[in-house]
Amino acid sequence: MILFLTNNIKVTKPLLIWLKNRDNVIVWDKKIDLALLNKINADLIISYNYRYIIKKDILKKYKIINLHISYLPYNRGAYPNVWAYIEKTPIGVSIHYIDEGIDTGDIIAQKRIVIDKNETLKTSYKKLHFHIQILFKSIYNRIHKIKPVRQKHKGTFHLEKEFENIKLLNGWNTRIEELINENRKF
Repeated sequence: MILFLTNNIKVTKPLLIWLKNRDNVIVWDKKIDLALLNKINADLIISYNYRYIIKKDILKKYKIINLHISYLPYNRGAYPNVWAYIEKTPIGVSIHYIDEGIDTGDIIAQKRIVIDKNETLKTSYKKLHFHIQILFKSIYNRIHKIKPVRQKHKGTFHLEKEFENIKLLNGWNTRIEELINENRKF
């Protein structure tokens, strides 16, 4: 039994379909608590595009895996694909255990991804989600056997409200090169 925590079915649907062909899956888009987790008794809990912070009491009892579209420890928090381009940090995807910090848990697997500057924020976002799902599928059968690695340094972190200061010439269709040129101050 898998408990799949998400608030974005549109993005996570391909992975959900894949998982449902292998196991029983419960999809949950609300806050979780210990009573719910104890009742479900899942073998695997996955957080992917889930907007709620998971409380300390839950993390003491359950290991929860998070799929994040950044190359951790860089670009923790909100809008990781945007900040990677602006701050010129490594671009990639990471699968890690959730701990009490935001995207600070031990890394199970990660992969660097090349994004062309002519791509848009929208296409790069889709590409990163495609790659995180491929990476997850590649380790799924051995996920509990992989020895996680601690994140070695502080990296970078951004809150959702920081995105308000970013200039997008064409919304999510802004090309990466335009994003970089318009936001050089960071």
